[in-house]
Amino acid sequence: MPVYTLTAAVEIELEIRKSRFIGIVMPVDNRDAAQRQLEQLRAQHRAATHVCWALMAGGQSGMSDDGEPSGTAGRPMLEVLRHHELDGVLAAVVRYYGGIKLGAGGLVRAYTDAIATALKQAQRIERIVYAEVEIAIAYADESQLRYWLQQKQYALLGSRHDTLARLHVRLPATQLPQLADSLPRLSSNAAIAQIM
Repeated sequence: MPVYTLTAAVEIELEIRKSRFIGIVMPVDNRDAAQRQLEQLRAQHRAATHVCWALMAGGQSGMSDDGEPSGTAGRPMLEVLRHHELDGVLAAVVRYYGGIKLGAGGLVRAYTDAIATALKQAQRIERIVYAEVEIAIAYADESQLRYWLQQKQYALLGSRHDTLARLHVRLPATQLPQLADSLPRLSSNAAIAQIM
């Protein structure tokens, strides 16, 4: 089943009972990137009452109600991201309190609506997970391997040379089995090592 991410960040603004809700959705690679974006949002909106967020990023997903009643902000936003089959996406809502309490149900609706409205304007694309490998190969077979990698449109990130030629390659993770199957045909002594 495909998983999607966004092509670009989208920001919208809603006013609900005198409170301003600024909904933002953006593609991010991981939790560290999401935290950097949240720090920038907090710096831009120092006077905001809350900066709540939800992140779908594989095993690095998370959420925060940032002082709102538990379960009224982060979890509803996370559910919106799940419903849209998104991964590698940060959803954040900056709230400026307007003086009228919304109650738990009203907060859930407000945070859900802010992210759902932003996602209506966002463009989804299929998210491709990449893997990086090092291919060790005899010098005599290196040019043939480089040509084959170019034909497959795998990214050659670098190379080093010692007793063997070692090529650092980035490719869609789903194509790792094809690489493993094809490599012996290119060189009998080639070896693949996954790079973390």
